[in-house]
Amino acid sequence: MLWWPRPLCLLIFLASAFGFGQVSAQVGYPPASLASRELVSLYPSANTAMSVDSGCGYLASNMPAETPWISTSPSGTFLSEPLPPIAGQLDEEPIRLANLPQNYWYWQLLPDGLIYHSYWAGPREPRISTVFFKERDGRTLWDPILGGRVPLLRFGNGNTLHPQGWQLDVEGAAMVRLNLDEERDVESSDFRFGFPVTYGINQWQFEFGYYHLSSHRGDEFIVRNLPSVQRLNYVRDSINLGVSYYPISRVRLYAETAYAFFIAGGAQPWEFQFGLEYSKAGLTGPRGTPFFAVNAHLREELEFGGDLTVQTGWLWRGRSGHVLRTGLSYMNGKSTQYQFFRDSEQQIGFGLWFDY
Repeated sequence: MLWWPRPLCLLIFLASAFGFGQVSAQVGYPPASLASRELVSLYPSANTAMSVDSGCGYLASNMPAETPWISTSPSGTFLSEPLPPIAGQLDEEPIRLANLPQNYWYWQLLPDGLIYHSYWAGPREPRISTVFFKERDGRTLWDPILGGRVPLLRFGNGNTLHPQGWQLDVEGAAMVRLNLDEERDVESSDFRFGFPVTYGINQWQFEFGYYHLSSHRGDEFIVRNLPSVQRLNYVRDSINLGVSYYPISRVRLYAETAYAFFIAGGAQPWEFQFGLEYSKAGLTGPRGTPFFAVNAHLREELEFGGDLTVQTGWLWRGRSGHVLRTGLSYMNGKSTQYQFFRDSEQQIGFGLWFDY
């Protein structure tokens, strides 16, 4: 079991990180390894087009209307497409690409890309995934997750891989456990949904929001174990605060705390998690790139013990910033299913993850 004797230290760390992030936001732009450019379609005066380079302030006019413009950045290469004129401006040529400065922010409904990403090695994150593993008691289990996280509204730049600004997201997931030794009986299922507000500037990202989590024991499991087993009504309604930081483009560090203002079924208010992720930044192409991730999750109902998860394997990243991973997974600690949150588990298995 993992122990954390002074959990309030994490609160101090989060507060300090937020303050430092605000200071760093005022003193400079991100390093070249993190900087990228935004693609925005505008409609200026007739027969003109403009490209503003955030690095050297280049301005070009009277560009050919049908000539695509290529912009390269550490996050990848973007190719503009010919755009139709908008209503009422049939005599005007749309700008093919405005390569605006890093600090150009504007309102976007249903934008592309996430400012604050789910934790790769976090076993309770909203994603689409499937993990097969062997438990140390000999059982063969299958833990699929069907969920996701999507942006609703952003005031920030147009980058998709490393966006900056303010953003409202919605998230949700159903996390199920099936027993492959018992005709794929449903052992339990946890459900989560929430509304995080995120903020990103330079190498820093912050998250503040609400999430609901409830746990349900599977009917087949109850029938198979009657009368000794009854359903546990585990519920958390929580406010969470998280921070992540990229010391270099390949490495992400993060920490999060949550306080549940409504609890049931043995849950206690406080929980903490922190971890590290490593992979090549930007687009990976079809060959992909290796990754490594570790996550620790500590909970008050376990006297601030919890679980440790380590994952490694191969990763692919597209223009949307979403990530497809496959590889090995190891977990040691208390169960990742809240119906069995007091049970100790040691999982060794193989997984496929689509992360938001």
